[in-house]
Amino acid sequence: MPRRPERSPHSAPPADDRVEARLIAIAAEHIRRFGPDRVTVVAVAREAGMSHANVYRFFPSKAGLVEAVVVAWTRSVELALGDIASAPDPADDKLERFLTVWSRAHREALDRDPAIYSAFAGFWEQRRDSIAAHRARVRSFLTAILDEGSEPGPFRIRDEDRAAAFVADAMQRFVHPALVMETRDLARAQLDQRLAVMTRMIVRTLGSGGV
Repeated sequence: MPRRPERSPHSAPPADDRVEARLIAIAAEHIRRFGPDRVTVVAVAREAGMSHANVYRFFPSKAGLVEAVVVAWTRSVELALGDIASAPDPADDKLERFLTVWSRAHREALDRDPAIYSAFAGFWEQRRDSIAAHRARVRSFLTAILDEGSEPGPFRIRDEDRAAAFVADAMQRFVHPALVMETRDLARAQLDQRLAVMTRMIVRTLGSGGV
């Protein structure tokens, strides 16, 4: 198969990319207004000024369209976390900031876009490949910070995989969608206080060689 020509980062995206982005944006707004279950390909196509058959050129089904909206949100989270992981700060400072941003991204999505976050939670439970890929990328950023902070850095890590699993387990209440949705009525100040305690505990445990 011939390779598509590379384009300059400053050039406009191809027409198909622009159409796809517009369909995702329209679908996101329909999810906010009606919920993921009531979104229809026909309504999205009508607002985009095209036939529903044309929408199926980009997405295999309504579920695929909703999933693309969810993936767009997960990529925004990954971008923020990736920037933290590649920053030049000390690893312990980066880890604390990483965990804070990771948690707040979930709570803010629940507060700002509850319907989209609900769709994310549904795909999480279905074990969709896109969500597994998102979790793997977040895990890779976390592992990079742990690796950077290993001796002679601030962390005394005996087993990197075990340390990453420890951090992920400790953060479940703040990043597992089902548990995040359970805390919907918890005041943000109270949630932030719990998060601060947990991040300090995680950093101290890694620094003391506890895992």
